[in-house]
Amino acid sequence: RPQRLLGALLGHEVLELVEKAALGRGVGAALIEHVPHVRRERHVREQLMREQVLALVDLGARERQARVGQADVAALDLRQAGDSTVPLPSAMSQHREWNNWKKGPDGIPWWNEVSKCAAQEAFRDLERGMRAFWESRAGQRPGPKVRFPRFKKKGRSRDSFRLTGAIHLHRGAVTLPRVGTVRLFEDATRWVERIEGGKVRVTAATLSREADRWFVALAVEAERDIPTSNGATDTIGVDLGVLSLATLSDGTIIPGPKALSRSLRRLRRLSRAHSRKRRGSRNRARAGRRLARHHARIAARRRDHLHQLTTRLAKTHGRIVVEDLNVRGMLANRKLARSLADAGFGEFRRQLAYKCQWYGSQLVVADRWFPSSKTCSRCGTVKPELSLSERSYHCSSCGLVLDRDLNSAINLAGWARPAVTASAAETARPLIDDIAAACPDTDLSGLVFTAD
Repeated sequence: RPQRLLGALLGHEVLELVEKAALGRGVGAALIEHVPHVRRERHVREQLMREQVLALVDLGARERQARVGQADVAALDLRQAGDSTVPLPSAMSQHREWNNWKKGPDGIPWWNEVSKCAAQEAFRDLERGMRAFWESRAGQRPGPKVRFPRFKKKGRSRDSFRLTGAIHLHRGAVTLPRVGTVRLFEDATRWVERIEGGKVRVTAATLSREADRWFVALAVEAERDIPTSNGATDTIGVDLGVLSLATLSDGTIIPGPKALSRSLRRLRRLSRAHSRKRRGSRNRARAGRRLARHHARIAARRRDHLHQLTTRLAKTHGRIVVEDLNVRGMLANRKLARSLADAGFGEFRRQLAYKCQWYGSQLVVADRWFPSSKTCSRCGTVKPELSLSERSYHCSSCGLVLDRDLNSAINLAGWARPAVTASAAETARPLIDDIAAACPDTDLSGLVFTAD
């Protein structure tokens, strides 16, 4: 309970929520070069910069730890009792309490060795997290329930911190407050030209560690021209699946990378090797880094494939229709959970949403209860039952034999036609004329499709 957690906070570290930075919100990201073996003669400066980054995380994590002021605890107790008129603790009050404590006799001597931004941004994240929790509890916040802010423990949580202030990006390096200049693995010439031209302004930098590699994500302010149209006027239906990642209503089948299933054998071997090492040993830490790098490689393959697919769809089609899938409920199926998670349906929907805005296409989300798989794309007959093992759709009314994924994609394309009303009950039987108009490249008249 929040009251019990607040009792544990007294005299211990303050809660911290580190915002997941900017990779999906139009920011420039670059990978900091990781040098495992540094030669003293040639890479003294690079090793020094790397040690400063590690020290900043080590000290910055402790700098974010503070004591919650008595006034803030009393305010949270009143909120817990049901008094919603009491204001929540602000980031300013938390930071003021932190400054009074760190400079006192019981404070810490190393607080001036790290950037003050690490603590400031942590208090702001804490304020946002508490506000979201109480608004969600009072029913003022849409979406799923938000939990109370949790501790972020070093070694257990994701290592990251956010910096603001004097941040300068160079073609092959980045200059950060208190850290200095760090070389980049990627070339940042494109972003440097935009910054020098005044088109982009860097506002913050979030440093995070993933699989023992450091990344820096730059949050920027930029003016972006949002086109009203990408020039395409067609409507395409996209049906997501496990065997094939996406089936389009024009007959195109896009296979998925299946990054997890293709790397599962090596993943199991690395997991066994890691579990058999003694806890706290160097061999276990080394095996953990190998396992983390393999996990990161799997995620990178999946993410890259989804980026290429969503970018192509948003650029080449005027209107894209997808299903409103209940991914969380689908993952409850133990037999399909691994394959569904490997496909990345949620990430596909998220990327497609903002890319359609970038490139001027329209994203239409069909009703969750629209029976796209059970409906015949020719006559509109709806089957009462359709098991997952039936890979071909057989219509008993008109005799249509069609791949079930293609049939679903065609129905989705017909669902978004202007001639079809907005009511989900009335759109359960889309007309074949609307489907043919939505898919001009597909000949549906008198043609029988087979699963092959």
